[in-house]
Amino acid sequence: MLIKSFKIPTVQETDCVFGPAPSSLPSPRLQKTPPGLRPLLCGVQGLENWVWAEDMAFVPTSVPWSPQHQMQRLQVTRKLLETEEQATFPLGGVAPRYLYLASNHSNKWGHPRGYRIQVLSFAGEPLPQNSSMERAFSWGRYQLAVTQRKEEEPRSTSIYNLNDPWTPIVDFTDFINNETIAGQDLVAWVTAGFLHIPHAEDVPNTVTVGNGVGFFLRPYNYFDEDPSFNSADSVYFRGDQDAGACEVNPLACLSQVAACAPDLPAFSHGGFSHH
Repeated sequence: MLIKSFKIPTVQETDCVFGPAPSSLPSPRLQKTPPGLRPLLCGVQGLENWVWAEDMAFVPTSVPWSPQHQMQRLQVTRKLLETEEQATFPLGGVAPRYLYLASNHSNKWGHPRGYRIQVLSFAGEPLPQNSSMERAFSWGRYQLAVTQRKEEEPRSTSIYNLNDPWTPIVDFTDFINNETIAGQDLVAWVTAGFLHIPHAEDVPNTVTVGNGVGFFLRPYNYFDEDPSFNSADSVYFRGDQDAGACEVNPLACLSQVAACAPDLPAFSHGGFSHH
């Protein structure tokens, strides 16, 4: 069984990993670290961030045309997680399907700019909690935990824990002490892993499809619209061709091609407006 723990501190950076962003919006930065832990520095517009959990819930509602009956309507739930205990989710337990770290800046639609953490993992419990060695690997208890970022808590474990796992130098559970995480410099600790039992189809190569684990950092209301709209399609032409000719390079005449795009008037719907 392969299990890895990842650390995602939120710091203000301007290096870009996920593609071009408006100049006023810093993008996440990927930082290399020693094997075992892979911190991802995710700057959500500064050092003050908030953790939000969103999901769906069934709400009993009277049927309008038959008041004596009830039906279940799906409703979006949104909750601000204010303490480390609230933002800690045990492995195998229930976690919100949408969890994201947001700043106090809003996009043009009025939603806080943030990044969603989407975990893909099939990890099992690495050690029973009643084991005398478990404290050395206590990070494995959680699929996701968000804590305050502290210089004295750089990693969820230590290589020296292997020397004496009964009295570990670093016990990750000590990081979670119910401190406030609202408007703080935060770290998201993600655990991802899977179980692989060798079988005949592993010969000669183990299939990678279905065995991938990890997590995605996805913009969540971070932009005003899909930024890929500004990505041009690839263009291929030879050295003896004119790159300015429309038949060779369609992007050279993009303004003419896009001239048929409709000019939509301002509109509003359901509390949203577009100008």
